[in-house]
Amino acid sequence: MDANYDVVVIGGGAAGLSGALALSRARRKVLVIDSGQPRNAPAQGVHVFLGHEGVPPRDLLAIGRKEIAGYGGEIVTGVVAGAEPIGDGRFRVRLEDGSAVEAARLLVATGLADELPPVPGLAGRWGHDVLHCPYCHGYEVRDQAIGVVATNPLAAHQALLWRQWSDDVILFLHTAPEPGEEAREQLAARGVKVVEGEVTEVVVTGDRLTGVRVAGGREFPREALAIGTRLNARLDGLEGLGLETADQEMNGFVIGTYVPADPMGKTAVPGVYVAGNVHNVVDQVVSAAAAGVRAGAAINADLVGEEARAAVAARRATVTSTPHGQAPDGLSEEEAWDGRYRQSERVWSGDPNAVLVQEVSGLPPGRALDLGSGEGGDAIWLAAKGWQVTAVDISGVALRRAARHAGEAGVGERVDWQRHDLGASFPEGVYDLVTACYLHSAGDMPREKILRRAAAAVAPGGVLLVAGHAGWPAWQQHDHSDVHFPTPQEVLDSLEPGEGEWEVLRCEEFERTQNGPDGEPTTRVDNVLTIRRRS
Repeated sequence: MDANYDVVVIGGGAAGLSGALALSRARRKVLVIDSGQPRNAPAQGVHVFLGHEGVPPRDLLAIGRKEIAGYGGEIVTGVVAGAEPIGDGRFRVRLEDGSAVEAARLLVATGLADELPPVPGLAGRWGHDVLHCPYCHGYEVRDQAIGVVATNPLAAHQALLWRQWSDDVILFLHTAPEPGEEAREQLAARGVKVVEGEVTEVVVTGDRLTGVRVAGGREFPREALAIGTRLNARLDGLEGLGLETADQEMNGFVIGTYVPADPMGKTAVPGVYVAGNVHNVVDQVVSAAAAGVRAGAAINADLVGEEARAAVAARRATVTSTPHGQAPDGLSEEEAWDGRYRQSERVWSGDPNAVLVQEVSGLPPGRALDLGSGEGGDAIWLAAKGWQVTAVDISGVALRRAARHAGEAGVGERVDWQRHDLGASFPEGVYDLVTACYLHSAGDMPREKILRRAAAAVAPGGVLLVAGHAGWPAWQQHDHSDVHFPTPQEVLDSLEPGEGEWEVLRCEEFERTQNGPDGEPTTRVDNVLTIRRRS
């Protein structure tokens, strides 16, 4: 089990596995988390599922798991203890064993919980000879003595359904209201006997149901019982997602709860889809499987759309180290950078800039300001060295990702992540170290103005470090012959330093090795300016 997935499927029944199969075949990175306790586990076989008639439920799931694994999908047995959004359109799912994974989308296929009436002996026979669906189990108890235990106004209709499979059907009114005159007439016409009084016990002899006892002690021999349970969407551990349930009605009577969604399984919570009985309480195995396939296709289409939008934004705003220019086609600077970061899970290496390490390693830790922090490589390194860091970037996507990396590195409490468009706003305070490493943008960023504000934020005795590119990379084709990359002396002059205010520690160009898009190393020329404010 890895840390990150495209989709995490919660629930490994017919709906969840079918969705996972569709997604795995779509070459998505998929994880199925399943408790291993399917609702239909007590049943002897799955029915009305073309090509799988009578297959034991666990055998069907085993086949599905094998098929998913064949396409690279993963399945773990476990119980979800919590799930919540973590920003950047992603989710964290925590298991009871303490492990956790993240995903861009969730498919909730947790099914439902049957609420049985509290009749002694009933629960023990559930799924064996206490049944709920005539289409699933009616043929297996054909011509037997069947009882219908009524708990709601739909029981008369239920008894008439079961009459299709046997001419010996008794409707036990139990706690349901009296049938109306029309229903009474229909029951009588079909030969369905009606017994008043509450059912007090299900009689079991050996390992089989043999009768029903009602109030007053009367006992009626029966070989099978049908019961209309209350059907409640199962959302244990998923409260953090904010999914809401609604009442499921049938003929004006509430029979349970479900999670509302559109026909493809998309819920009101962005990024969360549902399939199977958690969304439609009357789904049978075959329709739950179909719903899973639809939801899987919808999730893949959703991700395709998001990836296409991110790719377009990244293509439009490919950062070329240009110190001027407009974000194209109406994109704001923030949208352009968000699109670039969304294009992949990690844009930069995660390592600190080598020039930062070289220039700062000998400084005593204090307060640091990291401008253009990106995914946090420099800020996290500084925090690990004992600095208290304020890290600033225009991209909320990058900042959320960086905060996550800082938490994983154990320095989350030492970094304050702030979103600023530095041309419009700037973090408050003074700092012992202010860094602006490769603060370039394809957008209209006033770099000189920002660097002057950076210098003003340096405390007496503190250091300002500015690193930048001295020219285009060797692999990049461009038509920007008019673009000027400032030398470190030009950067220093643009700061408009007061006489005697700063001590220049380093002001020069240097070469470094950088891998090109093809992975081959090449030499690149950069520059660095390191100055200290005199006390």
